[in-house]
Amino acid sequence: MKELEITELYDLSHSMAGEYLKGFKFPWEALSGIGDLIVKIGNTLSPDEYEKRGDNVWIAKSAKVAPTAFIGGPCIIGPDTEVRHCAFIRGKALVGAECVIGNSVELKNVIIFDHCEVPHFNYVGDSILGYRAHMGAGSITSNIKSDRSPVTIAFKGDKVETGLIKTGSFLGDHVEIGCNSVLNPGTVIGRNTNVYPLSMVRGFVPADHIYKKAGEVTEKKR
Repeated sequence: MKELEITELYDLSHSMAGEYLKGFKFPWEALSGIGDLIVKIGNTLSPDEYEKRGDNVWIAKSAKVAPTAFIGGPCIIGPDTEVRHCAFIRGKALVGAECVIGNSVELKNVIIFDHCEVPHFNYVGDSILGYRAHMGAGSITSNIKSDRSPVTIAFKGDKVETGLIKTGSFLGDHVEIGCNSVLNPGTVIGRNTNVYPLSMVRGFVPADHIYKKAGEVTEKKR
């Protein structure tokens, strides 16, 4: 199951959560501690670079935040990140540097690596999005099964137990998600992989591939 490991998905130098994530093997293991991590990091941030707004909300002074955005704590918004009109950050969101959190985007219990873009009408919950990952307009991470049973990761014919009722998606570095796609609970997508628009994705998609539809996943040509 090495392809599911944190070190296979992410360059940890591109997130304030890097040291924290080194303490885990698989990304879903890190979800339960995101809130505490944000508070711990937030209390170390320089007031010259970050402004504290409300309870456990730290926003880089170079970030651009629309007046209509809602930001609940605990939350960190990194340098030069743009939070656009009517974004709804419910809390437990660690957003890196030079990211885009767009109009009507909702975030909850997430780690967003540097240079990641979630720009239009997206829901991202209980998930980790890697360096320079991009979610097309309307794409979402579904994070709970209809029967409320614990989420499993479908991996090469096996089911990997997470032990969690709420688990979204884990996008490796440079992943591209096409518009209006739905990533089902427990989706893991390897680095540099593209997902076609209007896709319904479940389970593991390997690195350096193109996901066209279920059963049609092709390796990228170099």
